[in-house]
Amino acid sequence: MSDPVDVPIRDDSIRLGQFLKLANLVESGAEAKPLIADGQVRVNGEVETRRGRQLHDGDVVELGAATARVATGDVEIDVPW
Repeated sequence: MSDPVDVPIRDDSIRLGQFLKLANLVESGAEAKPLIADGQVRVNGEVETRRGRQLHDGDVVELGAATARVATGDVEIDVPW
């Protein structure tokens, strides 16, 4: 697993499907849905199949080789993908 990229969110939490779009891991919610349902997304090292899973500061999301961490506050985002 590569070092996760910090992706800032506005509120205290965000849903998994929304975070995948925010982190530029998918183009749309329609693209996220089957990836999540097929078990291709991990949250904190465990397969997550719920698109509505609430993510909080520090949660790490993996999709393939891409890894992103939920961050709150002022964080500069530099997504390598």
